[in-house]
Amino acid sequence: MLPSAFCARMKALLGEEYPAFLQAMAEGWAEHALRVNTVKCGVADFASPFPVTPIPYTSDGFYHAEEKIGKYPHHHAGMIYSQDPGAMSALASLPELRGARVLDTCAAPGGKSAQLAAAIGKDGVLVANEYVPSRCKLLVGNIERLGIPNALVLNGEVRVLSNRFPDYFDLTLVDAPCSGEGMFRKSADALSMWSEENVRACAARQAAILDDAAATVRGGGYLLYSTCTFSVEENEAQVAAFLARHTDFSLCDFPAAVHPYTAQGFPTEVTDTKKARRFYPHIAPGEGQFMALMRRTCDAPQADTPAYKNAAAATSKQDKAVLSAFFEGAWGDGSVAERVVSLHGNLVLPPDLPLPPTGVFAAGVAIGEIRKGVLFPHHQLFSAYGKRFIRQINLTADDPRTAAYLHGEIIAADGIPNGYAAVLFEGCPLGGAKVVDGMAKNLYPKGLRQ
Repeated sequence: MLPSAFCARMKALLGEEYPAFLQAMAEGWAEHALRVNTVKCGVADFASPFPVTPIPYTSDGFYHAEEKIGKYPHHHAGMIYSQDPGAMSALASLPELRGARVLDTCAAPGGKSAQLAAAIGKDGVLVANEYVPSRCKLLVGNIERLGIPNALVLNGEVRVLSNRFPDYFDLTLVDAPCSGEGMFRKSADALSMWSEENVRACAARQAAILDDAAATVRGGGYLLYSTCTFSVEENEAQVAAFLARHTDFSLCDFPAAVHPYTAQGFPTEVTDTKKARRFYPHIAPGEGQFMALMRRTCDAPQADTPAYKNAAAATSKQDKAVLSAFFEGAWGDGSVAERVVSLHGNLVLPPDLPLPPTGVFAAGVAIGEIRKGVLFPHHQLFSAYGKRFIRQINLTADDPRTAAYLHGEIIAADGIPNGYAAVLFEGCPLGGAKVVDGMAKNLYPKGLRQ
């Protein structure tokens, strides 16, 4: 049952629309959606194993009725990501970001970070930060599965980011921790924890995060603020107060494509915040969402580098020789070894930015571990760069080896020379294997197997 105080607030907010909203909330959460991960798979190349319907305000989102898409090999291969339609809407109509530097300040579990990765492409840089270490593990797991090669995952406070990345990003996203009113239909915890006191506490925390995040945006860059709640205190009032404190930011319009599926923001006494958008379950399928896009209007130049020294170290001469031999044999390009660096003893292909001295949970693509002069490749190397491997085992939906591979079994690899091979599903990197005499030893991580 919805809290009476919440109902009273929503009735005052929505007026004549309140009965429709209340009915939608009472119907319970039933809408499922996915986004095609264009980092790995083009939308036109995605052959869904179950019926899907396009989401009208996105180019890569689809409604569906499947209860568990995680059982499908399409999910294991990172071709798709389960995401609420309302959550998708916040990033569905952003300015052009191809090749941009972007920051997601509150990133876990990674849905919006993955959208940003698709928007910036392989030439951009994604910094995904999460304050809670356990949620960082979930974030890294999704980035690995989705094959995102150019992400830096950090675990820390946004205040630290503001000191390390002043005037650095083309877009900073604050998908802020909130009271979760928009999640009441799908989260019993959000419903049980709600109170007006918690709304006020969330608003105070959001204001601090926004102030710190603002410093990371370059002149002419964008700050996107979003929540999954309905309260004005956490949404329009939050944005209005921020704009009053930061006069070098101004509110932007969202493109018309998203307007029919959202409502405009409520104006406040301080400033007109109608350009913000509200996603309601009685207007479009999905859970609650608020979004406001702001642009930094000053002409401060973009910083060339972050404000810290690169903590990455060059690999040793011995390790570089091992890496060069591996990549020459696996990719036909030993020069890749020159790009590999060591961070606190871990070998990585880093994104195109210096690596911070602390707080790094993951950087770029993990290469693997060298033991006794031999490189044992990491799963992420196959997931992110499987198409670069000379040896490839191509599986399809009707190939019995697909299920066998996901179970962790050895599979046939007839005609493929001995050595490390990438396992692809419908053309998308799924994992790795080591081929010996026509049989592929399974390297799919045990924790991911069906």
